[in-house]
Amino acid sequence: MQARNLSGLLGKLKNVLAPVCLALLACSFPASAQSLGSAGTVEGTITDASGAVIAGATATIVNRITGYQQTATTDSVGSFRLNNVPPNPYHLEVSAPGFATLQQDIVVRSAVPLTLQPSLQVAGGRTTVVVEAAGADVLENVPYAHNDMDRAVYSKLPTLGAGSGLSDAIIFASPGVVADSNGLFHPLGDHAQTTISIDGQPISDQQSKQFSTQLPLNAIQSMELITGAPAAEFGDKTSLVVNAVTRSGLGQSKPHGSFAAQYGSFGTAAEEFTLGAGSPKFGNFLAANALRSGRFLDTPEFRPLHARGNNQTIFDRIDYQPTGKNVFHLNLFAARNWFQTPNTFEQQFADQDQRQMVRSFNIAPGYQRTISPAVLLTITPFLRQDRVTYYSSRDPFSDTPITIGQSRRLRSLGFRADIAYVRGIHNLKFGGHFTNTGLSEDFHLGVTDPAFNAVCLDQGGDPVTKPTLLDPDDCADAGFKGNPDLQPGLIPFDLTRGGALFGFRGRADINQGGFFVQDQITLHSLTIHAGLRVDHYSGLSTDTLAQPRVGASYQIKPTGTVLRASYSRTLETPYNESLILSSSTGSGGLAQNTFGAFGAQPMRPGHRNQYNAGIQQALGKVLLVDADYFWKFTDNAYDFSALLNTPMVFPISWRKSKIDGVSLRLSTPNLRGFQAYTTMGHTRSRYFGPEVGGLIFNSPLDTSVFRIDHDQAFQQTTHVRYQRPKNGAWFAFTWRYDSGLVAGAVDSLEAALGLTAAQQAAIGFFCGGQRASLSQGITQCASSNFGATRLRIPAPGTADPDHNPPRVAPRHLFDLGAGTDNLFRRSEGTRVTLKFTVLNVTDKIALYNFLSTFSGTHFVAPRTYQAEVGVVF
Repeated sequence: MQARNLSGLLGKLKNVLAPVCLALLACSFPASAQSLGSAGTVEGTITDASGAVIAGATATIVNRITGYQQTATTDSVGSFRLNNVPPNPYHLEVSAPGFATLQQDIVVRSAVPLTLQPSLQVAGGRTTVVVEAAGADVLENVPYAHNDMDRAVYSKLPTLGAGSGLSDAIIFASPGVVADSNGLFHPLGDHAQTTISIDGQPISDQQSKQFSTQLPLNAIQSMELITGAPAAEFGDKTSLVVNAVTRSGLGQSKPHGSFAAQYGSFGTAAEEFTLGAGSPKFGNFLAANALRSGRFLDTPEFRPLHARGNNQTIFDRIDYQPTGKNVFHLNLFAARNWFQTPNTFEQQFADQDQRQMVRSFNIAPGYQRTISPAVLLTITPFLRQDRVTYYSSRDPFSDTPITIGQSRRLRSLGFRADIAYVRGIHNLKFGGHFTNTGLSEDFHLGVTDPAFNAVCLDQGGDPVTKPTLLDPDDCADAGFKGNPDLQPGLIPFDLTRGGALFGFRGRADINQGGFFVQDQITLHSLTIHAGLRVDHYSGLSTDTLAQPRVGASYQIKPTGTVLRASYSRTLETPYNESLILSSSTGSGGLAQNTFGAFGAQPMRPGHRNQYNAGIQQALGKVLLVDADYFWKFTDNAYDFSALLNTPMVFPISWRKSKIDGVSLRLSTPNLRGFQAYTTMGHTRSRYFGPEVGGLIFNSPLDTSVFRIDHDQAFQQTTHVRYQRPKNGAWFAFTWRYDSGLVAGAVDSLEAALGLTAAQQAAIGFFCGGQRASLSQGITQCASSNFGATRLRIPAPGTADPDHNPPRVAPRHLFDLGAGTDNLFRRSEGTRVTLKFTVLNVTDKIALYNFLSTFSGTHFVAPRTYQAEVGVVF
């Protein structure tokens, strides 16, 4: 079944890409060895003291924090080249038989090739040097907060959810990034304000599995996770910038790859395959993956109900560089998510069968030309599309409390071009971009539960389901009273009262263009980063903003300290997913009073001022401390509104937001096989009404200041790993603590008593010695000893949406992993790998969120076992 799915995707991709590939081959020019996107190239010629070239010498670069390492051997003329090098500082070691080993520190911060001329001295005998990281080796004198991940790190991290490996790696590694359900996360107090740059192609649309299909982790070589002070080259959504470099087959004369088969809890099975091969002029890297699981999305009940899903991805990177000054690249990606919408117990009993399919493809050719040794031109066109189809149950009345369906498409066509110039103290880059995003949305909705939007209530306050009551003015004559929470606009679409399905169809084009210029100036121990970005946004609304970005860092070498500070002005663009419908709703409903609106208002881009200040401190050779304070003020701040408990969400905006917090990361280099890091974050996320947009039935339309569900007082992740020798047995331990997101639906005892029995059981509600169960709720509570085990309800009279909101209860989650990268201890050739992981070791029952307007209700995964066997060749 998986093979047929992958075959179908390949066939479709071939038909789409054939004209592009032919065009690229037709315009091939001689090329040299630049690297794609933000990756760099390290090259040079190794000579002896007399100037004679040394053939067969080796040049190795290593980063002791990320674990990245690459080695090249000189050819007959003493030349070496290291391609696709992630932006980072490195320790370089050059050696040859009969010569003393040369060591030096280098920094890769540009795609312009870094050219070196190492000269080796003759040694009396063979010299062996073991490189250990010193304090200066791990410091980075840059004015922005970030951390780096390589495959050596994230290949040993646990995967929290099916099809969301990229999100999980980001959550585990980044301070101040708060985990939410279904692979979503909140970077530094914002909802999904993330740009992912894949080999230079910017993607600012949602990459969670319910919106799109993520690039698989086995296609990525490294990631730079920028959480502060975005450079001028990054726009749109900048609370977190993921600067990713994919894997390449360039220069790999011997084919290499892997195959792994996995099986685990909930019937989860997966297959992963990679293959890389090439030559000095050509490279190809392929990653193909398939997965199916009985718990694809996080569920609204601890026990998964109607939660099956599958995911298939295929990624191919092609590099071509004949001799000369030009180089071509091509990234191809196609994927599909097909999953059931998890049910509550009530929905399962009603036989609800809602499903969703997400199909994505991405085509990103690239061209680079070395104009001179100091100047590099890069052009990256791209075509990307996500097509989402949401299916209601075959019988509309099997859906409760509403039946919904959607078919939408998001297609982005654009390019990015820049020129990089490196000379002396300057690292200059300037360029421009343009993107046309075509949006297509079809949506329908109907109410199927007569109690969901009851027109009248009986004298006890219970809904009256009589289908002939359509006007609240008629309630008194029938012996009832009007429902104060009635949404009059929904009555025409109430199928239980003779209504018809509501239908919506919208089409729109979003155009965005601009330019940027930036320069990183290095003056000994002082680094200054200054830039200007100008964006013009033209869609359902229009805006233009000049965005200055400036920052500085200073390294105090005797103490191993880097101090930094920065200011950023950014244009925050609206989310594209379901944007047309949300922009047609005004405040809480469609125009012309369909859902109670008083006028339509398209969402406008937001304007943000952001300040960062931080410190990086090396403690000898064993620990690096990186702390950052951030403060963000945004006019017109964005979020999403969930449609009840479905994966269908609609973008909304609030008048403004004030977000501040502290992030901290402690990390060690590789110390004889032992490596560890701890990330910590504290975020205050305050939003101010009124709200605009969305399809909202259960939240206020105009709210003053409140803590949004991105707000979390404290979170930390600790990851410890030991592996020795390099490909030998390993052990990993991960501990994550979350103090609990805001959950505003239950702010009092009265609100808890108004929940259904199943909802009370979900939060672990109790009154004295009585505990709610699925079949028996609590309707009265005279005891002062009340509360919930999975939710923190404020004490009577103390609830405040800003200073004391209700929250999800704190939770500790522990994960264990063990395995080996060389089961039979082979010194060369094919290796057999084993891996066993246990997630949520203590089987903690905990919530991500509860009845959230922005997310719904979701439990964390129960104790989960995963086993993997693989072959590496």
